[in-house]
Amino acid sequence: MKNRPIPILMYHSIQDEPKGSKMRGLSVPKTLFKIQLLTLRMFGFKGLSLSELYPYLLGKKKGRVFGITFDDGYLNNYENALPILKKYKYSATCFIVAGNIGGKNYWDLDKGVMEKKMMNEAQIKEWINQGMEIGSHSYTHSHLSRISSLEKVEKEIQKSKYLLEKKFGVKVKHFCYPYGDYSRNTIEVLKYSNYLTATTVKRGRVSNTSKLFELPRVLVNHRTYPVSLLLKIFTNYEDGR
Repeated sequence: MKNRPIPILMYHSIQDEPKGSKMRGLSVPKTLFKIQLLTLRMFGFKGLSLSELYPYLLGKKKGRVFGITFDDGYLNNYENALPILKKYKYSATCFIVAGNIGGKNYWDLDKGVMEKKMMNEAQIKEWINQGMEIGSHSYTHSHLSRISSLEKVEKEIQKSKYLLEKKFGVKVKHFCYPYGDYSRNTIEVLKYSNYLTATTVKRGRVSNTSKLFELPRVLVNHRTYPVSLLLKIFTNYEDGR
């Protein structure tokens, strides 16, 4: 990686949530999402999916670019984020929990987090048809490092890839660790399963020292207004936090 640091934005839910809601910070209001993308557009940045960003990560291309990723596959990504992405001619990668298409965020509910719907099969197909990308967020959204059986880890990583590729007729090249949780074994399974990258929840921009299967991302939340967003993009404010 030989470029200037490259930010990969980490989003989850794109919707308004009531004050006091559990983990409200992971939901970015639709209007703020639009302002964030418009701000970066005004500074000459192009928002890209991970496959389109990949040559920049390798140092084969140079430019003012940033990655856009969404974890989990929420319906509000389709309803609220997609029209804005299309408006600015950006692409993005949405990491899908392969065993939970059309379901809900069951991994959060015991924490008191608001219930949210996931995209169904038809909506994911439309997401792809509109020029967006999908990646794998495992099969069941499990803590991968806590799974003792290598066979079960392989199932989470390989079965999710196989099912998504078969169902949607696309290559699934990128993985996102649920909870940001992984081990050396996890990385090895990803490599021999023909993934190209994996994203973490480590905060920072991708630099010359970043590893493709441990990519950091820039946290974006409901209080990331233009000034703080630009600090995260242009400075080392976010790096290593």
